[in-house]
Amino acid sequence: MNELISTRANPMIDPSFHIWGWEVPVYLFLGGMVAGMMIISGYFLYRGRHHEATCACLQLPIISILLLTLGMGALFLDLEHKKYVWRMYTTFQPGSPMSWGTWILLLVYPALIANMLLAPPPWLVRPVPVLARWQAAVRSRPNILRTIAVANMGLGIALGTYTGILLSAFGARPLWNSAALGLLFLVSGLSSAAAFVHMVAQNRWERETLAKADNGFLSLELLILALFLIGLVTSTRVHIASAQLLLSGAFAPAFWVFVVGMGIVLPLFIQSLAVTHRIRHTPVAPLFVIAGGLLLRFVIVNAGQASHWTRLVR
Repeated sequence: MNELISTRANPMIDPSFHIWGWEVPVYLFLGGMVAGMMIISGYFLYRGRHHEATCACLQLPIISILLLTLGMGALFLDLEHKKYVWRMYTTFQPGSPMSWGTWILLLVYPALIANMLLAPPPWLVRPVPVLARWQAAVRSRPNILRTIAVANMGLGIALGTYTGILLSAFGARPLWNSAALGLLFLVSGLSSAAAFVHMVAQNRWERETLAKADNGFLSLELLILALFLIGLVTSTRVHIASAQLLLSGAFAPAFWVFVVGMGIVLPLFIQSLAVTHRIRHTPVAPLFVIAGGLLLRFVIVNAGQASHWTRLVR
């Protein structure tokens, strides 16, 4: 990507700009995908599908815990002052998206663990037999089940939205300075999660339902992307210039070919044929959706880092 960027040819680009590492985009992608999994799992649980042994809501929590931990590890690697990260948990700043995210992440783990313990894996039950009694007690109490379901859906929405708001709070980067970014990352995370569950779900009804739902998520993602760009090009000169990074500038090839084309339009076309039974369901479209969701974060993070105020206001 470095070869595509020239600060001489692109006066809108900050001359101090450098391509960010993989850590932040991977963290945002895994956080958004886990958020989507929590919403899907919570919805299935709320619908009472936990009685089905093959329900994805019984397998998703442990996968979510592993993916979120990997994402947190990636973020930790990006931190400059790693040994002081614990101080984030000694205070709460209502005006700081990072502070909100820190506490949301702290609440997400108990919600995921509570969901996981509805069907704890055998390797965990053997050394801790009390988990079997917990499982039986919780499954017999509908109010507790609904609480776990609502907690997962609510925290999933909060986590997915936070991954976008974390960037939009940086007013110094005009490309990120959009209220649509939180909703875009939330819907993109839902789409990636639906695509993943569509591939791994054992229940046929769930696979077909999530394929249809993902078509809706992809269509909504296209709409939000359009509104995001319209909001930029109808704003100030510096926002218009930052939008050109995606529309026709250095990041346009990656954005239009890989994010929009491969990550949204193509899988939407394939899955539309699949849900109408014109072709067989294949993992091709879900894999494209997941790859597109990851590339969306890489493009938005790096294009936002490239956009700047000072080069345009002088």
